[in-house]
Amino acid sequence: MESILPTTSFSSSTKSERRSKSKSSQTSKPSLVMALISCFAWLYVAGRLWQDAEYRMVLGSLLKKNSEQRPKMLTVEDKLMVLGCKDLERRIVEVEMELTVAKSQGYLKNQLKQSGSSSGKQLLAVIGIYTGFGGRLRRNVIRGSWLPNVDALSKLEERGVVVRFVIGRSPNRGDSLDRNINEENRVTKDFLILESHEEAQEELPKKAKYFFSSAIQNWDAEFYVKVDDNIDVDLDGLIELLQKRRGQNSSYIGCMKSGEVVAEEGRAWYEPEWWKFGDEKSYFRHAAGSVLVLSKNLAQYININSASLKSYAHEDTSIGSWMMGLQTTYIDDSRLCCSTSGQDKVCSLA
Repeated sequence: MESILPTTSFSSSTKSERRSKSKSSQTSKPSLVMALISCFAWLYVAGRLWQDAEYRMVLGSLLKKNSEQRPKMLTVEDKLMVLGCKDLERRIVEVEMELTVAKSQGYLKNQLKQSGSSSGKQLLAVIGIYTGFGGRLRRNVIRGSWLPNVDALSKLEERGVVVRFVIGRSPNRGDSLDRNINEENRVTKDFLILESHEEAQEELPKKAKYFFSSAIQNWDAEFYVKVDDNIDVDLDGLIELLQKRRGQNSSYIGCMKSGEVVAEEGRAWYEPEWWKFGDEKSYFRHAAGSVLVLSKNLAQYININSASLKSYAHEDTSIGSWMMGLQTTYIDDSRLCCSTSGQDKVCSLA
């Protein structure tokens, strides 16, 4: 009995020591893992911060270097130098000076292409007869009545008067319509062909812009006259009328009229923009379309501003609207009222 008791006491204490050691080893392993993870996380964050600091230093040095190389503020002169716009700047100044001179001279250009006068003297008038692709019979009738033949046209131009049939181009450029006009012009030499204009009935207001612009670019004259091809003209009487008006700048000459603005679609002379003419729906004063005359400075105004001029449904009212904002002298000449009769008329319905 006495020999067994110490042995039992020794084994119990040994077991308790082993349990305590195993518990301490179990608790120390998770702590070690957490410590390692914290260490790695700290190293990663520190590395990132160090790398960001290096980037910031590099960017800062680059910005400082660039800021030292460029001026703090670019002037307009510097920008023009960078963009290579010195020549453009010079050209803009020149154009502004030319426009100032043109306005001071009543919308006249300094340089005009002069033809039709061998002496270089200013012509009296350029007369444009509106025609279309289906108007060859009318053209032949006019050539056989009041319009001179090729030789007589040359002599007429020596007197200071140019007469041409005015026509645009076909929507299908180069087709048989265009070729027929080219062939007819080769024989008669009495056309002014508007290369940029598409010939169509609904495009007549635009045709006026192209006619006056082309005429003034090709001939230097005191007057520019538009004539329809459905009337007969006393050419000598018209020339006499214009000669008496020499020196009268800003002249808008014709059979002046006004009248109702047609607002009902489908009616003759319908005006889609009728609402612009007020509650009374009445047109402003304008020259009837059969024959109208513009002095040189008014024709030049159309030439310079053709891109911004508003066109209405009808040609005569469109031209009248362009004249309203100018210092225009309206001349109502009954001799140009082709639909009425009288001994002193210079035109009549064909």
